[in-house]
Amino acid sequence: MSLKKFLYMLFVVIVAGSAALTGAVAGGALVYRTVQQEQAASLADTNQGIQTVAVSEQSHSLVVNTTNVESAVTQAVQNVGPTVVTVVGTIPNQRTPFGQTGESTVSGSGVFISADGYILTNNHVIESAQSIKVILSDGSKRDASLLGTDQYSDLAVLAVEGDVPAVATLGNSDALNPGETVIAIGSPLGEFMNSVTVGVVSATGRSIDTGYGYQIEGLIQTDAAINSGNSGGPLLNLAGQVIGINTLVVRNSNSGAVTEGLGFTIPINTASVVAQQIIQNGYFSRPYLGITWQQITPRIASMYRLPVEWGVYITDVANNSPASHGGLQDSDIITGVGDTALDETHAYVNMLFQYFPGDTVTLTVNREGDTLQVDVILGESGS
Repeated sequence: MSLKKFLYMLFVVIVAGSAALTGAVAGGALVYRTVQQEQAASLADTNQGIQTVAVSEQSHSLVVNTTNVESAVTQAVQNVGPTVVTVVGTIPNQRTPFGQTGESTVSGSGVFISADGYILTNNHVIESAQSIKVILSDGSKRDASLLGTDQYSDLAVLAVEGDVPAVATLGNSDALNPGETVIAIGSPLGEFMNSVTVGVVSATGRSIDTGYGYQIEGLIQTDAAINSGNSGGPLLNLAGQVIGINTLVVRNSNSGAVTEGLGFTIPINTASVVAQQIIQNGYFSRPYLGITWQQITPRIASMYRLPVEWGVYITDVANNSPASHGGLQDSDIITGVGDTALDETHAYVNMLFQYFPGDTVTLTVNREGDTLQVDVILGESGS
C-alpha cells in the first residue's frame, strides 16, 4: 500500500475517533482578515436590505437591568420569533456497499435577515440536500433555493419568494461580555418549532479543532441549550438583536468525559460579512492554492518516520493551479505558511486564510529531507 493511501486511511480513522461535535458535521467559523477589515463598513451597509444596528458597549449594557430581565426576554422572543424558520432539506437516495438508501431529510433552523427573502442558516444543515423547504413560525411552508454557502464559516444563505413575515435586526457581537444574558431560538430535533432557551455568554473568541484539518475560530461560547435542529437559528441579546448564529454543541471531551452547556455560536459580525458577499456574488471569496493534502501529526510522523512532526503532506497538485505554477510537487510537505510554522494550534487552512486571493505567500516546504522556501501567488476559490 502506498504512503499516500495509508496516510489517508489513517487520517480517516483518527478523525472518526475524535470528540463529537454535535450539530456541526462539516462546520467551522473561520473567516480570514476580510472580516476584520470589512466589519465596520458591513454593519453600517444596508444596500442589501440587511437590517443592522450599531450598539456601543455602554448603550448595549444599559438596555435592561436585573429587575426586568424576564420581561426583556419575553419581548425579544415576541419580536424575533416571526423571523425564525425551520429548514428542512431532502437528501436523495444514495448507493452504499450494502445497497441503496431511501430518501431522507435533515433539519435545522434559520433566520430572515432581509425583506428580499434571504435566510441565514448553517452550511451543515443543507450541505447534502437536493431540495429545501422552510417552515415559517405560523406553520406555513415555502420552497427555498440555495443562494450560496461557505463551508469554513459553516454558513449558508437561502432565498424564498413572497412576503417576508418579519426581518431580524442584527446587533454588534463585538460588544458582548461574558455573563451577559442571551436567548437562543430554533427547532430542536426539527419538531419543536421556535423553542426558546436562555443562558449567558460563557466566553468569546473560542477556538475548536474540527478534526478536518482546521480550527473553528472566534466563536461565542454559551450555556443556552443548543440541540440538534437548533443549528442555524439566532442567538439574541436582551435588546432583541441577533448577535450570533448557533452552530454546534460539544457533548464529549477528548478524554471521553461527558460535558453539558458547551454551545457555540458564529458571531453575527462574521456572519454578516459572509452573508453579504454570498448575496452579492453567490460565494464567499477565499484564497486557493490547488493541492490535495493530508495532515501530519506527531503520531503519524512517528509511525511512518516522516521528517517533520507537523505539516500537510501533498498527495496531488492540480494542473494549472497556483501550487503548480509555484513549483510544488506531490509528496512535498508544507511545514509553514508565511512566518508561521504549522503546529497543533496553527493549522494549515487557518494560516492560509489569513491571506487574500492575489497575495504572494512564502511556504516552507520539506522535500525529501531538504527545506525549501516556495513563493506562490494565491488564486481565488468560492465555496
